Amino acid sequence: MQIRVALPSDKLYFKIGEVAGIVGVAAHVLRYWETEFRSLKPQKSSKQQRVYRRRDVETLLRIKHLLYTERFTIAGAKRRLKEDPQSSMAPPSSDSVARASLGRVREAVSELRALLDVETERTAADPAALVAQAGGVTAVADGR
Repeated sequence: MQIRVALPSDKLYFKIGEVAGIVGVAAHVLRYWETEFRSLKPQKSSKQQRVYRRRDVETLLRIKHLLYTERFTIAGAKRRLKEDPQSSMAPPSSDSVARASLGRVREAVSELRALLDVETERTAADPAALVAQAGGVTAVADGR
């Protein structure tokens, strides 16, 4: 059974800064964990920057859970990951979740603005149609 975590994006690849924000640890901690856990092998971009896959992020969340919540040592966490690679994982950091939520809100606001702009353009293009739709000049004047 494959456990999936709801990462705050539909992206397939993440840069180290993004992963540090999602996991909730500093980038140097991620680099250290790479030296300790062989299952972590981020790819390198053409500019030699680390590029993490979703699977890597999930592994990092498991490592964080084992080290910070379960209080395993590095050696204990390694053993646990070998025994149970689908073990529990830490949730994404609250900052990361908040940023993702804010991004979705901004997208919705942008879509609403686009809809309002279209409606404004339509009424500005044909004011007579707007008056007729409202019930005539008297209805517009009365504010009905």
